[in-house]
Amino acid sequence: MRERETLFENTGRDDIILPFQIDPYGLRGRLVRLGPVIDGILGRHDYPEAVSAMLGETVALAACLAGSLKYDGVFTLQTKGDGPIGVLMADVTSAGAVRAYATYDADRVAALDPADVAARSVPRLLGGGYIAFTVDQGQNTDRYQGIVELAGRSLSDCTHAYFQQSEQLDAGVVIAAGRREEGWRAGGIMVQRLPYSRDLPGRPSEEEYDDLWRTAVTLMSSTRARELIAGDLPPDQLLYRLFHEAGVRAYEAQAMTDTCRCSSGRVERVLLSLSGEELDDMKVDGAVIVTCEFCKREWRYDDDALDALRRSDASPTF
Repeated sequence: MRERETLFENTGRDDIILPFQIDPYGLRGRLVRLGPVIDGILGRHDYPEAVSAMLGETVALAACLAGSLKYDGVFTLQTKGDGPIGVLMADVTSAGAVRAYATYDADRVAALDPADVAARSVPRLLGGGYIAFTVDQGQNTDRYQGIVELAGRSLSDCTHAYFQQSEQLDAGVVIAAGRREEGWRAGGIMVQRLPYSRDLPGRPSEEEYDDLWRTAVTLMSSTRARELIAGDLPPDQLLYRLFHEAGVRAYEAQAMTDTCRCSSGRVERVLLSLSGEELDDMKVDGAVIVTCEFCKREWRYDDDALDALRRSDASPTF
């Protein structure tokens, strides 16, 4: 394990992705710890408790998966189902900017018994549908997307099914979210097995390598939800508790920020693509009001503002 001061030299111990590696097991992983970032995201939306908890887990899962990839752009995780929660969406840029939102049926969510643990499961909250993972690296690049059915009690279960069915690789993930005295918190830990090689430290046989992988998954699964979201348990100490016998090595943490990518320019490009009739249909009290689903920021365009927008678009450029 590297010196703790260097691990968090450019970050705090909250709102981070902490990479780690366990050489004898031939695996690498990511530990995610979210505090003010997830509290800010969930706080501005004021969702019901069950929706907030599920969206918190979605953000933690997105950060775990994004941290395991090499990309320059945006990683998006989205679920869509026919349950009380219709959509969960979270995206993470390669620079660590996070944003998220959910859509839900208020009456169906309110009808759930908050004391019923099963009511917070994927089948009860999301119903039937799919979970999609997308990597978008911008123009002139191929967009990658993987989709798998919502199958399992938790988002972790659904992700394991995706790994097994779509990627043919070994990976495991545990996530959690919850409200504490200081606000909402979320966390996750993911381990991924590297391809077998005779050059691995200790030169294990393939059978021994399989045994080591099963041990690593068992150790990861022993993580308790309260440990993942605890603000008073440093993330490197959690890694040490889980994997110290194998000689875990952690690397410098990456900061996560609560940052939306919406802008007036994007909003105006959409408005300019609409007809006058479509804009009239959108008006409320004489103005078109556009609200960002992610950060709740609003833009208001009355008739004068719309006319000015059209004139600026029609102006010649040289």
